[in-house]
Amino acid sequence: MKSFSKILVSCAIVAGTVTCGSAQKGVEIIPDDAQRKVDILYNGKLFTSYIYPTDLEKPVLYPIYTANGTVITRGFPVDPRPNERADHPHHIGSWLNFGDVNGLDFWNNTNLVPADKKPGFGSIRHRNVISAQSGSSQGVLAVTADWVDHTEKVLLKEETTFKFSGSGDWRIIERTTKLTAQKETVTFTDNKEGMIAIRMDRAFEEPTNSRAEFVDSHGTVTRVEPNNEGVNGKYRNSEGGEMEKGVWSKPAKWVSLSADKAGEKISVAIIDHRNNPGHPAHSHARGYGLFSTNNLGSQALDPNEPLFVLQLKPGESTTFRHMIVVKTNGFVTDDELNKMFADFTK
Repeated sequence: MKSFSKILVSCAIVAGTVTCGSAQKGVEIIPDDAQRKVDILYNGKLFTSYIYPTDLEKPVLYPIYTANGTVITRGFPVDPRPNERADHPHHIGSWLNFGDVNGLDFWNNTNLVPADKKPGFGSIRHRNVISAQSGSSQGVLAVTADWVDHTEKVLLKEETTFKFSGSGDWRIIERTTKLTAQKETVTFTDNKEGMIAIRMDRAFEEPTNSRAEFVDSHGTVTRVEPNNEGVNGKYRNSEGGEMEKGVWSKPAKWVSLSADKAGEKISVAIIDHRNNPGHPAHSHARGYGLFSTNNLGSQALDPNEPLFVLQLKPGESTTFRHMIVVKTNGFVTDDELNKMFADFTK
Protein backbone atom coordinates (compact mmCIF):
# COMPACT_ATOMS: atom_id res chain seq x y z
CA MET A 1 0.00 0.00 0.00
CA LYS A 2 1.23 3.49 -0.80
CA SER A 3 2.29 5.94 1.89
CA PHE A 4 0.05 8.87 2.74
CA SER A 5 0.86 12.33 4.02
CA LYS A 6 -1.04 14.17 6.74
CA ILE A 7 -1.59 17.03 4.31
CA LEU A 8 -3.94 15.00 2.14
CA VAL A 9 -7.46 16.33 2.53
CA SER A 10 -9.57 13.48 1.20
CA CYS A 11 -8.51 10.05 0.02
CA ALA A 12 -10.21 6.81 -0.91
CA ILE A 13 -8.70 3.36 -1.34
CA VAL A 14 -10.91 0.86 -3.13
CA ALA A 15 -9.54 -2.46 -4.37
CA GLY A 16 -6.02 -1.08 -4.08
CA THR A 17 -6.71 2.12 -6.03
CA VAL A 18 -5.98 5.43 -4.31
CA THR A 19 -7.88 8.61 -5.15
CA CYS A 20 -7.56 11.94 -3.37
CA GLY A 21 -9.63 15.09 -3.65
CA SER A 22 -10.01 18.44 -1.95
CA ALA A 23 -13.43 18.16 -0.35
CA GLN A 24 -13.79 20.30 2.78
CA LYS A 25 -17.27 19.21 3.82
CA GLY A 26 -18.61 15.89 4.91
CA VAL A 27 -16.77 12.91 6.39
CA GLU A 28 -13.14 12.53 5.37
CA ILE A 29 -11.19 9.29 5.86
CA ILE A 30 -7.46 10.04 5.65
CA PRO A 31 -5.00 7.13 5.85
CA ASP A 32 -1.47 7.85 7.08
CA ASP A 33 0.40 4.56 7.17
CA ALA A 34 3.68 6.32 8.01
CA GLN A 35 2.09 7.28 11.34
CA ARG A 36 0.19 3.94 11.50
CA LYS A 37 -3.22 5.59 11.69
CA VAL A 38 -6.28 6.70 9.75
CA ASP A 39 -7.84 10.07 10.64
CA ILE A 40 -11.60 10.58 10.48
CA LEU A 41 -12.71 14.20 10.03
CA TYR A 42 -16.11 15.88 10.01
CA ASN A 43 -16.10 19.09 7.99
CA GLY A 44 -12.36 19.41 8.52
CA LYS A 45 -12.43 18.73 12.30
CA LEU A 46 -10.93 15.56 13.75
CA PHE A 47 -13.56 13.19 15.16
CA THR A 48 -11.33 10.19 15.86
CA SER A 49 -8.41 8.19 14.52
CA TYR A 50 -8.02 4.48 13.92
CA ILE A 51 -4.52 3.86 15.29
CA TYR A 52 -2.34 0.76 15.23
CA PRO A 53 1.10 1.65 16.67
CA THR A 54 3.57 -1.16 17.21
CA ASP A 55 3.54 -0.70 21.00
CA LEU A 56 -0.20 -1.44 21.34
CA GLU A 57 -1.54 -4.99 21.45
CA LYS A 58 -4.68 -4.07 19.48
CA PRO A 59 -5.84 -1.34 17.09
CA VAL A 60 -8.14 1.27 18.65
CA LEU A 61 -10.14 4.39 17.89
CA TYR A 62 -8.34 7.15 19.79
CA PRO A 63 -9.06 9.85 20.77
CA ILE A 64 -12.79 10.51 20.25
CA TYR A 65 -14.32 14.01 20.21
CA THR A 66 -17.79 15.51 20.32
CA ALA A 67 -19.10 17.71 17.49
CA ASN A 68 -17.86 20.67 19.58
CA GLY A 69 -14.33 19.28 19.65
CA THR A 70 -14.42 18.13 23.31
CA VAL A 71 -12.53 14.93 24.01
CA ILE A 72 -14.55 12.12 25.63
CA THR A 73 -11.82 9.47 25.95
CA ARG A 74 -9.15 9.18 28.63
CA GLY A 75 -5.65 10.23 27.59
CA PHE A 76 -3.65 7.75 29.71
CA PRO A 77 -1.50 5.88 28.84
CA VAL A 78 -0.99 7.24 25.30
CA ASP A 79 -1.18 10.97 26.08
CA PRO A 80 -1.75 11.46 29.83
CA ARG A 81 -3.68 14.51 31.03
CA PRO A 82 -3.61 16.00 34.54
CA ASN A 83 -5.85 14.40 37.20
CA GLU A 84 -6.55 11.21 35.24
CA ARG A 85 -6.72 7.75 36.74
CA ALA A 86 -3.67 5.60 36.04
CA ASP A 87 -5.40 2.22 36.23
CA HIS A 88 -5.86 -0.41 33.51
CA PRO A 89 -3.27 0.63 30.88
CA HIS A 90 -4.99 -1.67 28.36
CA HIS A 91 -8.03 0.67 28.37
CA ILE A 92 -7.28 2.94 25.39
CA GLY A 93 -9.88 4.76 23.30
CA SER A 94 -12.47 2.36 21.86
CA TRP A 95 -11.71 -1.26 21.01
CA LEU A 96 -13.18 -4.75 20.58
CA ASN A 97 -11.64 -7.92 21.99
CA PHE A 98 -12.26 -10.58 24.64
CA GLY A 99 -10.77 -12.10 27.77
CA ASP A 100 -10.88 -15.84 26.93
CA VAL A 101 -10.20 -17.02 23.39
CA ASN A 102 -8.84 -20.57 23.48
CA GLY A 103 -7.72 -19.73 26.99
CA LEU A 104 -5.82 -16.61 25.89
CA ASP A 105 -6.52 -13.20 27.39
CA PHE A 106 -6.77 -10.61 24.61
CA TRP A 107 -8.42 -8.01 26.86
CA ASN A 108 -5.68 -7.37 29.45
CA ASN A 109 -2.63 -7.58 27.19
CA THR A 110 -0.22 -4.61 27.06
CA ASN A 111 3.47 -4.11 26.37
CA LEU A 112 3.90 -4.05 30.17
CA VAL A 113 3.15 -7.77 30.52
CA PRO A 114 6.40 -9.59 31.45
CA ALA A 115 7.84 -11.86 28.78
CA ASP A 116 7.37 -14.98 30.90
CA LYS A 117 3.63 -14.18 31.17
CA LYS A 118 3.07 -13.47 27.47
CA PRO A 119 2.09 -17.08 26.57
CA GLY A 120 -1.19 -16.49 28.41
CA PHE A 121 -2.13 -13.49 26.28
CA GLY A 122 -3.27 -12.79 22.74
CA SER A 123 -2.79 -9.79 20.46
CA ILE A 124 -4.68 -8.26 17.53
CA ARG A 125 -2.37 -7.26 14.66
CA HIS A 126 -3.61 -4.73 12.12
CA ARG A 127 -2.86 -6.00 8.61
CA ASN A 128 -4.40 -3.82 5.91
CA VAL A 129 -6.62 -0.87 5.11
CA ILE A 130 -8.93 -2.39 2.50
CA SER A 131 -11.10 0.64 1.82
CA ALA A 132 -11.07 4.25 3.01
CA GLN A 133 -13.98 6.05 1.41
CA SER A 134 -14.90 9.65 2.20
CA GLY A 135 -18.38 11.02 1.54
CA SER A 136 -20.68 13.98 2.02
CA SER A 137 -22.80 12.25 4.67
CA GLN A 138 -20.88 9.08 5.55
CA GLY A 139 -17.32 7.79 5.57
CA VAL A 140 -16.41 4.11 5.46
CA LEU A 141 -13.21 2.49 6.67
CA ALA A 142 -12.61 -1.24 6.14
CA VAL A 143 -9.62 -2.98 7.71
CA THR A 144 -8.29 -6.46 8.34
CA ALA A 145 -6.45 -7.82 11.37
CA ASP A 146 -5.23 -11.10 12.84
CA TRP A 147 -5.92 -12.41 16.34
CA VAL A 148 -2.65 -14.14 17.27
CA ASP A 149 -1.02 -15.93 20.18
CA HIS A 150 2.40 -15.03 21.59
CA THR A 151 4.14 -16.95 18.77
CA GLU A 152 2.15 -14.95 16.17
CA LYS A 153 0.10 -18.02 15.20
CA VAL A 154 -3.20 -16.77 13.75
CA LEU A 155 -6.34 -17.98 15.52
CA LEU A 156 -8.82 -15.61 13.87
CA LYS A 157 -8.97 -13.41 10.80
CA GLU A 158 -10.80 -10.15 11.49
CA GLU A 159 -12.62 -8.04 8.89
CA THR A 160 -13.97 -4.80 10.36
CA THR A 161 -15.95 -2.05 8.70
CA PHE A 162 -16.50 1.31 10.41
CA LYS A 163 -19.23 3.62 9.13
CA PHE A 164 -18.89 7.19 10.39
CA SER A 165 -21.91 9.48 10.05
CA GLY A 166 -24.00 12.07 11.90
CA SER A 167 -24.71 15.77 11.66
CA GLY A 168 -25.23 18.74 13.94
CA ASP A 169 -24.75 17.63 17.55
CA TRP A 170 -24.58 13.93 16.65
CA ARG A 171 -21.67 11.67 15.76
CA ILE A 172 -22.25 8.00 14.94
CA ILE A 173 -19.88 5.03 14.59
CA GLU A 174 -21.26 1.74 13.27
CA ARG A 175 -18.78 -1.08 13.77
CA THR A 176 -19.22 -4.46 12.04
CA THR A 177 -16.60 -7.07 12.88
CA LYS A 178 -16.46 -10.52 11.26
CA LEU A 179 -14.20 -13.10 12.91
CA THR A 180 -13.22 -16.29 11.04
CA ALA A 181 -11.47 -19.26 12.67
CA GLN A 182 -8.34 -20.44 10.87
CA LYS A 183 -6.61 -23.82 11.22
CA GLU A 184 -8.06 -24.85 14.58
CA THR A 185 -11.33 -24.60 16.45
CA VAL A 186 -11.65 -21.33 18.35
CA THR A 187 -13.65 -21.19 21.58
CA PHE A 188 -14.86 -18.01 23.28
CA THR A 189 -15.58 -19.01 26.87
CA ASP A 190 -17.88 -16.95 29.10
CA ASN A 191 -15.74 -14.13 30.53
CA LYS A 192 -16.48 -10.72 32.03
CA GLU A 193 -13.65 -9.04 30.11
CA GLY A 194 -15.28 -7.93 26.88
CA MET A 195 -16.22 -6.89 24.36
CA ILE A 196 -16.74 -3.51 22.66
CA ALA A 197 -15.53 -0.79 24.97
CA ILE A 198 -14.61 2.86 25.48
CA ARG A 199 -12.41 4.23 28.28
CA MET A 200 -13.98 7.54 29.16
CA ASP A 201 -12.68 10.94 30.19
CA ARG A 202 -12.71 11.68 33.93
CA ALA A 203 -15.90 13.77 33.76
CA PHE A 204 -17.83 10.58 32.90
CA GLU A 205 -16.78 8.71 36.01
CA GLU A 206 -19.23 8.29 38.88
CA PRO A 207 -18.41 10.23 42.05
CA THR A 208 -16.67 8.03 44.61
CA ASN A 209 -15.41 8.17 48.17
CA SER A 210 -12.59 5.69 47.51
CA ARG A 211 -8.89 6.46 47.16
CA ALA A 212 -7.54 6.12 43.63
CA GLU A 213 -4.40 6.38 41.51
CA PHE A 214 -4.08 9.35 39.18
CA VAL A 215 -1.49 10.42 36.63
CA ASP A 216 -0.17 13.89 35.86
CA SER A 217 0.67 15.25 32.41
CA HIS A 218 4.19 13.76 32.69
CA GLY A 219 2.91 10.27 33.47
CA THR A 220 3.76 10.39 37.19
CA VAL A 221 1.36 8.27 39.21
CA THR A 222 0.04 9.47 42.56
CA ARG A 223 -2.37 7.82 44.98
CA VAL A 224 -4.80 10.44 46.28
CA GLU A 225 -7.84 10.85 48.45
CA PRO A 226 -11.26 11.19 46.79
CA ASN A 227 -11.65 14.23 44.55
CA ASN A 228 -14.96 14.44 42.69
CA GLU A 229 -14.43 17.85 41.14
CA GLY A 230 -15.99 17.78 37.69
CA VAL A 231 -16.96 14.11 38.06
CA ASN A 232 -20.66 13.51 37.37
CA GLY A 233 -21.14 10.52 35.05
CA LYS A 234 -24.49 8.75 34.99
CA TYR A 235 -25.23 5.44 33.31
CA ARG A 236 -28.67 4.41 32.09
CA ASN A 237 -29.83 1.38 30.11
CA SER A 238 -32.81 0.45 27.94
CA GLU A 239 -34.46 -1.31 30.89
CA GLY A 240 -34.43 1.78 33.12
CA GLY A 241 -31.37 0.82 35.20
CA GLU A 242 -29.22 3.71 36.39
CA MET A 243 -25.64 4.20 37.59
CA GLU A 244 -23.16 1.30 37.71
CA LYS A 245 -25.24 -0.55 40.30
CA GLY A 246 -28.27 -0.64 38.01
CA VAL A 247 -26.40 -1.24 34.75
CA TRP A 248 -23.37 -3.47 35.34
CA SER A 249 -23.95 -7.16 34.47
CA LYS A 250 -27.49 -6.44 33.23
CA PRO A 251 -28.61 -7.37 29.69
CA ALA A 252 -29.87 -4.42 27.65
CA LYS A 253 -30.43 -3.26 24.08
CA TRP A 254 -28.45 -0.10 24.77
CA VAL A 255 -26.54 1.63 27.56
CA SER A 256 -25.86 5.37 27.73
CA LEU A 257 -23.41 7.41 29.79
CA SER A 258 -24.00 11.14 30.27
CA ALA A 259 -21.98 13.89 31.92
CA ASP A 260 -21.59 17.64 32.04
CA LYS A 261 -18.00 18.41 31.05
CA ALA A 262 -17.13 22.05 31.71
CA GLY A 263 -20.69 23.11 30.89
CA GLU A 264 -21.10 20.88 27.83
CA LYS A 265 -23.85 18.27 28.25
CA ILE A 266 -22.62 15.10 26.54
CA SER A 267 -24.06 11.62 26.13
CA VAL A 268 -22.35 8.52 24.76
CA ALA A 269 -24.23 5.30 24.04
CA ILE A 270 -23.44 1.78 22.88
CA ILE A 271 -26.24 0.02 21.00
CA ASP A 272 -26.19 -3.77 20.60
CA HIS A 273 -27.51 -5.29 17.36
CA ARG A 274 -30.32 -7.81 17.77
CA ASN A 275 -28.51 -10.34 15.52
CA ASN A 276 -25.34 -10.42 17.62
CA PRO A 277 -24.46 -13.61 19.49
CA GLY A 278 -25.57 -13.19 23.08
CA HIS A 279 -28.05 -10.37 22.38
CA PRO A 280 -29.07 -8.56 24.47
CA ALA A 281 -25.50 -8.12 25.62
CA HIS A 282 -24.60 -7.80 29.28
CA SER A 283 -23.03 -4.55 30.40
CA HIS A 284 -19.47 -4.38 31.69
CA ALA A 285 -19.79 -0.65 32.43
CA ARG A 286 -17.95 0.53 35.53
CA GLY A 287 -18.15 3.72 37.50
CA TYR A 288 -14.41 4.41 37.19
CA GLY A 289 -14.73 5.11 33.45
CA LEU A 290 -14.81 1.77 31.62
CA PHE A 291 -17.87 1.73 29.32
CA SER A 292 -18.22 -1.74 27.82
CA THR A 293 -20.88 -3.99 26.31
CA ASN A 294 -20.15 -7.72 26.47
CA ASN A 295 -21.89 -10.12 24.08
CA LEU A 296 -19.97 -13.16 25.31
CA GLY A 297 -20.13 -12.61 29.06
CA SER A 298 -23.14 -14.15 30.80
CA GLN A 299 -22.51 -16.34 33.82
CA ALA A 300 -19.22 -14.54 34.43
CA LEU A 301 -21.24 -11.35 35.03
CA ASP A 302 -24.33 -12.91 36.61
CA PRO A 303 -23.96 -16.33 38.34
CA ASN A 304 -27.69 -16.91 37.83
CA GLU A 305 -27.27 -16.87 34.03
CA PRO A 306 -26.35 -19.98 32.00
CA LEU A 307 -22.77 -20.46 30.82
CA PHE A 308 -22.25 -18.93 27.37
CA VAL A 309 -19.73 -20.57 25.04
CA LEU A 310 -19.25 -19.64 21.37
CA GLN A 311 -17.26 -22.09 19.25
CA LEU A 312 -16.04 -21.65 15.66
CA LYS A 313 -14.69 -24.60 13.69
CA PRO A 314 -11.98 -23.91 11.07
CA GLY A 315 -13.46 -21.72 8.35
CA GLU A 316 -16.53 -20.75 10.39
CA SER A 317 -17.30 -17.10 11.13
CA THR A 318 -19.29 -14.96 13.52
CA THR A 319 -20.20 -11.29 13.16
CA PHE A 320 -20.73 -8.53 15.73
CA ARG A 321 -22.43 -5.21 15.00
CA HIS A 322 -22.52 -2.25 17.38
CA MET A 323 -23.35 1.43 17.19
CA ILE A 324 -21.57 4.10 19.23
CA VAL A 325 -23.49 7.36 19.60
CA VAL A 326 -21.89 10.64 20.71
CA LYS A 327 -24.36 13.47 21.39
CA THR A 328 -23.52 16.99 22.61
CA ASN A 329 -25.38 20.19 23.59
CA GLY A 330 -27.99 18.18 25.51
CA PHE A 331 -28.32 14.66 26.86
CA VAL A 332 -29.75 11.89 24.71
CA THR A 333 -33.24 10.62 25.62
CA ASP A 334 -34.58 7.09 25.98
CA ASP A 335 -36.96 7.71 23.06
CA GLU A 336 -34.08 8.78 20.82
CA LEU A 337 -32.03 5.70 21.68
CA ASN A 338 -35.00 3.36 21.33
CA LYS A 339 -35.60 4.75 17.83
CA MET A 340 -31.93 4.42 16.95
CA PHE A 341 -31.95 0.81 18.14
CA ALA A 342 -35.02 0.08 16.03
CA ASP A 343 -33.52 1.74 12.94
CA PHE A 344 -30.11 0.10 13.45
CA THR A 345 -31.47 -3.40 13.93
CA LYS A 346 -34.46 -3.56 11.59
